Formats: sequence, structure tokens, C-alpha cells
Amino acid sequence: MHKDKDISIATSQVGKKRILVADDDAGIRDIISIILEQAGYIIDLKESGDDLLNNNFTIPHLFLIDKQLSGCSGIDVCRHLRSNDETKHLPVIMISASPDIGVLSREAGADAYIEKPFEISYLLKIVSFYIDNRKSKVNSEK
Repeated sequence: MHKDKDISIATSQVGKKRILVADDDAGIRDIISIILEQAGYIIDLKESGDDLLNNNFTIPHLFLIDKQLSGCSGIDVCRHLRSNDETKHLPVIMISASPDIGVLSREAGADAYIEKPFEISYLLKIVSFYIDNRKSKVNSEK
């Protein structure tokens, strides 16, 4: 019985989109995780950029990265993801309260940015747009 339950849990995640969220603020990570999980996404959380810089993560459908991470800059993480053959085609959305996040995100190669504080509806809208847009790009490349 327990075995069947595990299988159904694993099966229920098939087809769900994975989002990697990197933010050094535990409260922000928790809030974003709750919002996106309730919207049906699988969420991987990172509190620093070290795992991303060392390519120690499961490839997601989308990255949501804070500009200021402990130990490194989210901007540097974005540049790294853009230079990596396995991740350069994946959407990267930067998130920050910094007034220069728009310019810095574009310079680093991010697809979009979200300014803190943000509206939940905007977060969901932009995440959905880039996940759906990626799906269209992948299908058109086949």
C-alpha cells in the first residue's frame, strides 16, 4: 500500500514544469515556493549561487534568481548559465529590490526581471509566459 502511494506521488509530478529558485532570504524563498507550488510547478530551492556556478542542480524549465545571493552575485550566476551549453537556452528571470535590476539583467543575458516588492499575479504571469514561450521555441526547433 505504501509502495503504491509513492508511485502515485511520483506519477503526479510527470509533466509538471520545474523552476529553480535561488534567493538567500529564506522568507522570500518560502513565499515564492508556496505561490509557484500552488500554481502547479515543481520547485527546487537554492540559498546561494554556489550550486549553480558548480553546475550542481537538476536542469529546470526556468531559473528565478535573486540579484544578491550570499557568496556571489545573481548577475554572475546568470552570465554563467548563459555560457553553459546545457542551460543557455533556458529562461532566466532575475528578481531584486535594486533600482538597477533592469539594466543589469539585460547586460547579463536574463530574459526578464521582477522588481521587489512584486504582485503575485505578475510573478505567475511572467513565469507562465517564459515557460510557455520556451516550449514553443523547443517545438519550433524540432
